[in-house]
Amino acid sequence: MTSKKQVIEITQAAGFHINEMMEHNEEQGSFLRVVVNGGGCSGLSYGMHFDQEKKEDDFEDVQHGLTILVSREDAPILMGTKIDYKQSLMGGGFTIDNPNAIASCGCGTSFRTAKREGTPEVCE
Repeated sequence: MTSKKQVIEITQAAGFHINEMMEHNEEQGSFLRVVVNGGGCSGLSYGMHFDQEKKEDDFEDVQHGLTILVSREDAPILMGTKIDYKQSLMGGGFTIDNPNAIASCGCGTSFRTAKREGTPEVCE
């Protein structure tokens, strides 16, 4: 059974862009799943994708019209993380601020925590 709990915060700007992407990709009614994957320069990397299915051990939260899912395994690593969307003259993109990360790569998507290092890959 899914549990109602805020693990991450999605800013209004990020929520707006995710909702736009959802509509553009005809994913209305999908869930936004935020995950931690192994790999990247620092050992772990963030991922976000649309999902049609809730899992029994997921934490669930609703923000800005989005239902956000985080697995019970990833929740401790992502607890308190803030996802924002920044726009500049060079374009825009999502930014992730994770208070649990003790090291991160310049790419902004790879990180390491004190409790989980992951498996770093060679940066090119």
